Amino acid sequence: MIRIKIIDKLVLKSFLGPFFLTYAVVVFILLIHTMMGYVEELVGKDVGFVVFAKMLMYFSMSLTPLALPLAVLLSCLITFGNLGEHFELTAIKSAGISLVRVLYPIGVFAAIITAIALWFSDRVVPYANLKAYSTLYNIRITKASIDLKEGAFYNGLPGYSIKVAKKENDGKLLRKVMIYNHTANKGNKEVILADSAYMYTILDGKYLVMELFKGRSYSDYIEGSANNTQFLRHEFDHTKMVFSLSAFEMSEIPDSLFVHHRMMKTINELEADADSLSSQVVNLKETIPQNMAAYFTYHLEELRPKPTDTLRLRAASNEAIELPKVFLDSLKRRSIPESQLAIILQRAVGQARGVKQFLDMREKLIKDKEKEVREHLIEKHRKYTYSLACFIMFLIGAPLGAIIKKGGLGVPILVSIVFFILFYALSMTGEKWAKDGVVSVFWGMWTSDFILLAFGLFFLQKARNDSRMFDKDIYIHYFRRLGQRLRGKSQEVVQEA
Repeated sequence: MIRIKIIDKLVLKSFLGPFFLTYAVVVFILLIHTMMGYVEELVGKDVGFVVFAKMLMYFSMSLTPLALPLAVLLSCLITFGNLGEHFELTAIKSAGISLVRVLYPIGVFAAIITAIALWFSDRVVPYANLKAYSTLYNIRITKASIDLKEGAFYNGLPGYSIKVAKKENDGKLLRKVMIYNHTANKGNKEVILADSAYMYTILDGKYLVMELFKGRSYSDYIEGSANNTQFLRHEFDHTKMVFSLSAFEMSEIPDSLFVHHRMMKTINELEADADSLSSQVVNLKETIPQNMAAYFTYHLEELRPKPTDTLRLRAASNEAIELPKVFLDSLKRRSIPESQLAIILQRAVGQARGVKQFLDMREKLIKDKEKEVREHLIEKHRKYTYSLACFIMFLIGAPLGAIIKKGGLGVPILVSIVFFILFYALSMTGEKWAKDGVVSVFWGMWTSDFILLAFGLFFLQKARNDSRMFDKDIYIHYFRRLGQRLRGKSQEVVQEA
């Protein structure tokens, strides 16, 4: 018993270090991959380091459910690869302890990680997504900081277009400045030219001051009638212009605008929304016959002695209407004026088009609602599948590391990348098929876990039997024997000939 506790401590100690290290590395890689899609929107936004740090922290939290399976897989491969490479695993087996018993402490830890991942996905990730994407949106709508380019007009300041010929190294002294004033929304009616300018901010960066030296201002304005246009020219040695920088401040859009998205909801909220949307789909289908009745307002008269007898045609969404031939013939036999007959036929065509348009719109609405239901269910199942993937990756990584017997970061990283790409590709493919309605949501989201579980049980069985399936000497010996057999058979064929 004491010996087993010592082995458990040894295995856990060998596992925990690589696990936390690989988790941090994987989160960092996934974070870089995610933020690369927003680089152009984030560059030049002077919103402060604290805001960026918070956004990165929230995105890191939202990526944790995806990072944990890869961290478990890689750390298991490294741990048992090192134990096998240094013959520690062989020594443990020679002491009469089975491989399953050696896997027990890490298996318990993987089960705990799976439970924590499920709780984290259900409770923490929705809040992290809400904060991350709301912060990202606030940064998106924030204007970039002032960056005047030489020889190009800058339109970042509301109501002004500024062009400078040269900007000194300090970024504040400008040469040959041209400023168009568009605040009156009357076109290029006012322009200011200056030989040089010096700009700086005041009141904690809320206002930009531009001191202009040796310049002229030109302006046109209308006095009285439209034909009485006045042209003004003014020369100055030194003047100041003050610009408000309120447009460059980061706005605080309330989180309530994003809280209704499915990524910001827990499992119970997703289930409630999916049930509500499903009820809406059922209601839309059931009300089709009632809504279509409004389009069937015509009564066709039969050719009978009692002309007051009429037949009302009713249509259902799933029933095809066949007009009896007697009614078609009756229109021909009756003495109806051509003008009235044309009106009747025109109205019938209009009603038919109205029915088709109504059904097309209702079909599109039903499909959109059904897709929205599937998206909510996909988000719910993802929380379970990514969490269970942590334990499945343990079933793959631990036996595979014991079979390969290679520690370090070389072979384990290669193998973990292969299986993670397989998991990610299967998950994304199944999710796309489930979203499009090709397969059910359950099979679309759980197929990847079932396939990887089969791999894990297969590797576990091979590891228990001390398989050498990754030993190159076995394959070299096999192909050598195969070559000998083929040469022997060819010699027999030659002798018989």
